[in-house]
Amino acid sequence: MKKTYTLECCVDSVESALAAYQGGATRLELCSSLITGGLSPSLALFHEIRRQCGIRIHVLLRPRFGDFLYTGEELRVLREEARLFREAGAEGLVIGCLTPGGELDLPQMRALMEEAGGMSVTLHRAFDMCRDPFLALEQARSLGIGAILTSGQQNSCTAGKELLCRLAEAAGENGPDILVGGGVNAGVISDFLRDTPLRSFHMSGKRVLKSGMTYRNPNVSMGVASLDEYQLWRTDPAAVAAAVQVLEENLSVQ
Repeated sequence: MKKTYTLECCVDSVESALAAYQGGATRLELCSSLITGGLSPSLALFHEIRRQCGIRIHVLLRPRFGDFLYTGEELRVLREEARLFREAGAEGLVIGCLTPGGELDLPQMRALMEEAGGMSVTLHRAFDMCRDPFLALEQARSLGIGAILTSGQQNSCTAGKELLCRLAEAAGENGPDILVGGGVNAGVISDFLRDTPLRSFHMSGKRVLKSGMTYRNPNVSMGVASLDEYQLWRTDPAAVAAAVQVLEENLSVQ
C-alpha cells in the first residue's frame, strides 16, 4: 500500500535515526550538526544508519555553516560528496546553491544534478533565502528537482502558510513537491491538513537531553559560545509517532 503523505525526519546521529524509524517516519534526511542548520554527514554515519534502518535516506550536502554562496573549491567538495553518497546507495540528495543576488546558481546546481545521476533531489532551505520564490520554483522545475523543502520564507511554516499554499498551487501536480519544514509537529500537521492541500512534512522531532558528563569546565567553549556544550539534541520517537498518527487518521492509504 502506498502512503498518501511524506513524513521526513531530519537526523544527525544513529540514535535519532533509529528513533525516527521506530516512530514511523517514511524517510530520513541525514546530516551532521543539526544545531547549526545541518552540514554534510560522514560516510561512516550513513553506513551505520543504512545498516540499522530500512527506510529511504536522503543526504544533505552543505560544506559549512553560513550562506549558500559557494566557491569553486566548495563546489568540488560538494560534487565529490554527491558521487560518494550515490555510490554508497543513498536514495536522494538535498542541495542548494545561490548567486549573490539571491537566485539559484544554475551552473552549480546543474553540476550537482549531474553527479546525482538518477537519484531523487530535494532543494533545501536555501530556497527560503531566494529573492523571488516563484522564480526559484521554476528554476527548480527546469532542473528536474523533485521536492523543495521550505518554511514559506518565514522562521516557521505556520507563519509561511499562505506562501506555501501559493507555491503548491504554482507547482501543480507535475512540479516539485512542496515539503513543509520549520517548526513541524503533530499539531502543526493537523492544522495544515485541515487548511491546506499540503501533504509532505519535514520535522526533527527533537528533544534536548542532558550530557552524561559529571566534570564540566565552565571556562572553555568548544564552538559557538551561546550554545550549551552539555546539551544533546535527539529525535523523540513519541513526537514522530504522534505526527504519524495525525497523518494516518486524516489521510487514506491507497
